[in-house]
Amino acid sequence: TKDKRRKMIKYTERLDLALRKSSRAFEQAGRYRKGTDIPYIMHPVAVMLLASNVTDDEDILIACLMHDILEDVDDEIYSEAEMLRDFGDRVVEIVKDVTKDESIKEWHKRSQAYLNHLRYEASEEAVIVAICDKIHNLLSTVMDYDSVGDEVWLRFRTKNAEDQKWWYRSVLEVAKERKIPTVLVTQLNNLINSLFEKNNF
Repeated sequence: TKDKRRKMIKYTERLDLALRKSSRAFEQAGRYRKGTDIPYIMHPVAVMLLASNVTDDEDILIACLMHDILEDVDDEIYSEAEMLRDFGDRVVEIVKDVTKDESIKEWHKRSQAYLNHLRYEASEEAVIVAICDKIHNLLSTVMDYDSVGDEVWLRFRTKNAEDQKWWYRSVLEVAKERKIPTVLVTQLNNLINSLFEKNNF
């Protein structure tokens, strides 16, 4: 089937509220992009823009803006209950579907649990958010690798290229299995090749 694309985002009061809530939450949490001084809000906005190429579902776009809140922001700053109040249960469920289980301390086990959830349990809407999230993360890594080289791997918990290659190739397999829009699968695949294959990792 042909991918459905949107030419523009319809900017609504709910989207505006989500952008305000997400911006304030990450600012209060003191969050920046890994290894940079770039305000964290750049990432959720980029994820939303990527998703807007394949959907105009407002709840999905809001979930893109909120997708890291439950994982990275303390409840005292912005809680699941507040998200439910502000945006409803569908947005909260999408966000919960893309939130890693931080009670699993070992990186590989936590990552595998996340992949299994995306593959077998998460909603299709959540998988779209997750893949857009990974596309932007990988795009940032590609750009940073071009600037700082192997130093970029020190920003990650496992601190090596092989684990990151395993992670993104595993995400790509999930994307293919869940049959999300082809444009996202192609973009993720091209970025993986650009970073890992081109540099012989």
